[in-house]
Amino acid sequence: MHVQVNIRNIELVNNPAKFDDPYHFRIKFEAIAPLEEDLDWRLIYVGSAKSEEFDQELDNCSVGPIPAGINAFDFQAPAPQHHLLPSTETEEILGVTVIIITASYREKEFVRVGYYVNTYYEEEEWKENPPPTVQWDRLFRNVLIEKPKVTRFQNPWDSAPQASPFDSQSFSNGNGSAQQLPPSGGNPEMFSAPLPPPVQKAAAVGSSGGEDVEMA
Repeated sequence: MHVQVNIRNIELVNNPAKFDDPYHFRIKFEAIAPLEEDLDWRLIYVGSAKSEEFDQELDNCSVGPIPAGINAFDFQAPAPQHHLLPSTETEEILGVTVIIITASYREKEFVRVGYYVNTYYEEEEWKENPPPTVQWDRLFRNVLIEKPKVTRFQNPWDSAPQASPFDSQSFSNGNGSAQQLPPSGGNPEMFSAPLPPPVQKAAAVGSSGGEDVEMA
């Protein structure tokens, strides 16, 4: 069935930030027609490129009801828990990993957006010679938010969707309630570019059965 939801923009409000700071995303998407059910969103931190066992779901939320047109909401999630990481060795923590935002409808994932995340110290002397024990309060993260990797999946959506004009725009503040949003311009989808090469460690974004696309 034809795609009923297109992501128009994902903004990371606090970037760069301390490693342990919460993530604060502002997500804007377009619904081609009103949806009968809520959209479910998740934020996943990839702890290891070698195994999904160490993936951490940082948070999830449901957003609805979804009218036709432009919708937006804030999605906040805590930082990954240290004790759930595969290793707290300095060489494993520093460098690059991946975070993934997924969106599902009726328990079926229809899109995932992945970003590389660089973890580092700001102190010049620690960039070359990091301390043997991780100094969590001195760690920073920088999400390459301008270079997403998008994978779309087929989804049955509703049984008989009715297309309608884009005359409705709404905003959800994270509690699932929609409020009116002033009209805004912009491209129909958010900016995109291929994922950059990893610095130290990286994980594949997406999974089998999906179609990798570049967002124009």
